[in-house]
Amino acid sequence: MNNRAFLSPVFMALAMFFCVFSHAQKKNADYKIHLFKTNETFTIDGVGDEDTWQKAEAANDFFMVLPMDDRKATQPSEVKMAYDDKQLYLLATFYKTPGNTYVVESLRRDFSFGGNDNFLLFMDPFNNQTTGFSFGANAYGAQWDGTMFNGGRVDLNWDSKWVSEVQNYEDKWVVEMAIPFKSIRYEKDVTEWGVNFSRLDLSTNEKSSWTPIPRQFPTASLAYTGTMVWDNPPPKQGLNYSIIPYVLGTVGNSSIEDITYDDEFKVGGDIKLGLTSSLNLDLTINPDFSQVEADRQVANLTRFELFFPERRQFFLENADLFASFGYDAIRPFFSRRIGLGVPIIAGARVSGNLNRNLRLGLMDMQTDNVDETGLPSQNFAVLSLQQKVFSRSNIGLMFVNKESLDYNALADSLKTEYTQFNRNLGLEYNLASADNKYNGKVFMLKSFGPDSSYNGFAQGAHLAYSSRKWNWRVQQEYISENFTSEVGFVPRNNYIKLQGSIGHLFLPASEKVVSHGPQYTGFYYFDPSMNSTDYVSILGYAVNFMDRSSLGVDVFNEYVQLLAPFDPTNTGKEELEAGTRHHWNGVYLQYSSRPKSLFTYNLTSRLGRYFSGGYRTNINAQLGYRFQPYVSLGATLSYNNLDLPQPWYTTDFWLVGTEADITFTNKLFWNTLFQYNEQSNNFGINSRLQWRYAPASDLFLVFNNNEQLSPLEGNLWSLTLKFTYWFNK
Repeated sequence: MNNRAFLSPVFMALAMFFCVFSHAQKKNADYKIHLFKTNETFTIDGVGDEDTWQKAEAANDFFMVLPMDDRKATQPSEVKMAYDDKQLYLLATFYKTPGNTYVVESLRRDFSFGGNDNFLLFMDPFNNQTTGFSFGANAYGAQWDGTMFNGGRVDLNWDSKWVSEVQNYEDKWVVEMAIPFKSIRYEKDVTEWGVNFSRLDLSTNEKSSWTPIPRQFPTASLAYTGTMVWDNPPPKQGLNYSIIPYVLGTVGNSSIEDITYDDEFKVGGDIKLGLTSSLNLDLTINPDFSQVEADRQVANLTRFELFFPERRQFFLENADLFASFGYDAIRPFFSRRIGLGVPIIAGARVSGNLNRNLRLGLMDMQTDNVDETGLPSQNFAVLSLQQKVFSRSNIGLMFVNKESLDYNALADSLKTEYTQFNRNLGLEYNLASADNKYNGKVFMLKSFGPDSSYNGFAQGAHLAYSSRKWNWRVQQEYISENFTSEVGFVPRNNYIKLQGSIGHLFLPASEKVVSHGPQYTGFYYFDPSMNSTDYVSILGYAVNFMDRSSLGVDVFNEYVQLLAPFDPTNTGKEELEAGTRHHWNGVYLQYSSRPKSLFTYNLTSRLGRYFSGGYRTNINAQLGYRFQPYVSLGATLSYNNLDLPQPWYTTDFWLVGTEADITFTNKLFWNTLFQYNEQSNNFGINSRLQWRYAPASDLFLVFNNNEQLSPLEGNLWSLTLKFTYWFNK
C-alpha cells in the first residue's frame, strides 16, 4: 500500500487554501480600545469609584452572537481598562432588565460557561490569533481563568494569581479585576494586543461580544478579536519567579489483594521562573497530585482503551504544545502515561514563545523504579516546536522519547516485559483561514524502537468548513501495524480510516426555534488492503430552541468485523471469535433542557440491534438542581441492557454517579462524588474540601475510598491533608 496516495488529495486541497488565505487582514482589527497608564491606587471591590474609571475609554455597543448575529445586543454592556507598573485593571458593567433574576450554578472557580450569567475577557498578547489568556467572572463573583490555544479553545486547568470582585444591583452587575503582569506572558515593546469581551445573559438567552462574531463560532475566536492599544509598551517583567511548596500527610489502609498502603509524610513543590517575558521554566520536585479530582466513570462497551483527560497542574500550562499534535486517537504524547502508579522524582518544562511566531515546548520527566514489579527508572522527554505561517496557520515538529535507565542490568524476563526505548518523530501542518471558516491538518509520525517490530508509520489529514448555514469535514487516517507510541494514546493499529460529515442549518423567523437542520456523519475503517472492517453511518436531525434547550434524533447503520476475540458485554463472559461479522441498525435520541432552570437535565438513549443478532438498550440521564449560588447537586445515571443469544443471554448493568458541590464562598469549596459501576463491580467516593486562603494558595482535605465488590472484594481508603503556598516576586 502506497501511503502517499492517501495524502495527495488533501495536500492539493490545502495548497489552494495557502494562497487564498495567506495574507488576509484580521477581521475586526479596526475595533480598538485605548489604555493609559495610571498612578492611582486601586481597591478591587467591584464598585469602580476610582478617578481612573471616569477617564478611561469604554468598549460598549456590543453585538449579539446568539441567538442571531445580525443585530446589536439588547442588554447593554460596558468595559474599561487601565494599567500601572504592576497590574492590568478592568472594570465591566452589565445592565439588565429590572426583575430578571441572575442565573448562577455556584461560586466554584472555572464555572461552566453555558450555565451562568458571565463575563469573559480574551487576550492575544502576541497578536498571532492562535494563543492567549482568558479571565472572567460569573454574576456572583466566581472566577474563570485559562490559557487559549488553537485559535479559540480555552484550557481551564491552568491557574494563575489575580484578584476580582463582583457587585450586584437591581439593574446591573459590575466586575472589577486586577491581573498582575507577572501572571501572563507577552512580547516586550509591543503596544497592540488582540482583545475581546464576551457576555452571556441567560435571562434573555443572549450571548454578546464587543466585536461582531458569526454565530457558528465561539466568542473566544481569536480571529475576531479587536485591538487593545497601549499608550506605552507594557512594563518589562524583570525577574519573575514563583515558588510553590507543599507539605502533606496521608493516612490510609488497603484490604485489596496485592495492594498495600502506607501512611506517609511528603514535601515537594514547583518553581516557576520567567526566562523572558514570554518564555517560562517550570521545575517540579517530588510532585504530588492528591488534590486532583477523580475521573468520571463510564460504561465501556467498546473494543478499545478509553481516554481520560489530564488533570494534573504541572502538565497543563501550554499543554496544547504537547497534547494537540495528531488526532484524539493518534496522539504521540499523552502525559497521563507518566507517573500514574509510579513515583515521579522530578521534572522540568520550558514553554512559551521564542518570538511572536515561534513557540517552544520542552519537557523532561524522571520516574523512580518500582521494586514490586521490577519496573526500571524511566526518563520521558518531549520536544515541540510550532512556527506560525501565513495569517493563522502553523507548522509543528514533535519528538517524544521514553528511555528505561539501567536497562542492561535487568533480568532477562523483565527485558521482555519492559522496552529499552521508544521514540516518535512527527511533523504537521495546521491550516486556519483568516475568517476561521476553513481549518485543516496534515501530519506524519514515525516510531522507532530497539528492533523493527517498533518501527512504524502513522499519518492523517482533514479539511473542514463552517459557515452560518453549512458545515462539512473530510478526514483520512492511516496507522501501520508496527507503529508504537508508548507515551501516546493510540488505541488501534493497522487500519485506514475515511471519515466525512455534512450538515445544514435552517434559521427560521421564529420566537421559539433558533435553528434546525440535518447532519450526516460516516466513519469507515479498512485494513491495509482496503478490505472493509467496520463502519458507522449516522443521519440525524437537530433542533435548537430559543431558550437554549435542544432536541436531536439520529438513525445509524453499523458494521463490525472482529479483528480479535471480543466479549460484547465487557464483563468477563464468553468471547466472540475473531473474523466474525456483525451488522445492525438503531436510533439515538437526545434532549437537553434550558440551562437557566433550577432543575436541569440531559437525556440520551440508544435503541437498536447489537452483536450476534441481539439487542442493546441504553438510557442515560444527567440531572442537576441548584440552590444558587451555594449548592449544586448532580446525578449521572446510565443503564445498559444487552439481550443476546446464548451463552450471554441477558446482561444489564447500571452506572450511577451523584455529586454535591457546595461553595460556601468563592474561596471555600466542598465537593463530594459518589460513583457505582456495576459493570466493573466498583464503588468509589472522592470528597475534597478546598480553602483558597490566599491567591493561588490552598489548603486541601481529601478523602478517597474505593470498594471492590463481589467477586473481587476489598477496600482501599485514604485521607490526605495538603498545604500549598504561592511565593512570587
